[in-house]
Amino acid sequence: MGIEVVRDDTEEGASTPLPLLSLNHVSFVCKSVSKSVRFYEEVLGFVLIKRPSSFKFQGAWLFNYGIGIHLLECNSPEEVLPKKKGAINPKDNHISFQCSDVKLVMRKLEEMKIEYVTAVVEEGGIQVDQLFFHDPDGYMVEICNCENLPVLPLSAASAATACPLKKDYPLQHLYGGEKSSWKAGCASQVEMLMMENLVTDIMDISF
Repeated sequence: MGIEVVRDDTEEGASTPLPLLSLNHVSFVCKSVSKSVRFYEEVLGFVLIKRPSSFKFQGAWLFNYGIGIHLLECNSPEEVLPKKKGAINPKDNHISFQCSDVKLVMRKLEEMKIEYVTAVVEEGGIQVDQLFFHDPDGYMVEICNCENLPVLPLSAASAATACPLKKDYPLQHLYGGEKSSWKAGCASQVEMLMMENLVTDIMDISF
């Protein structure tokens, strides 16, 4: 197991977290909006959606999986963009998506002639498969089955909730009960929350 960084709860300045609801979107500056749109539509399955007309620069908005991708066309060739390296480095900054079938994703990437590298993470007998590849501008994308790993809070305050998404979930399922029962319970809460967010976002777009 690698080195784990633990928050120091004795640090000054600790306060109530911001009233956040969910991750809304990620934004990328790109050389060609149309080329990047094709990538996120055809490779990752995003859907092009209406973008506010008040913007004074070229761009595009896409949506799927409860999250938005906002593309911004760079103003000049000198604008800083990531440089696609010869070797794909899993430690680069990246956006990650969970999938239901890693092998199928690998076959699809190979059919589209998209270069990728693989990695495996193991923890407590649980294995997570990862794929890493670049978008047209060199931004890193990861596809994984990270849902295999349970969400275990490290701080004492968070541990009291067992599952970060449901405060009344029994603590014994986290430390005293069967791991599989806790994992299933917390995973179901994650899935329910993600589905609720997706339905809400789709309704907002429709109206």
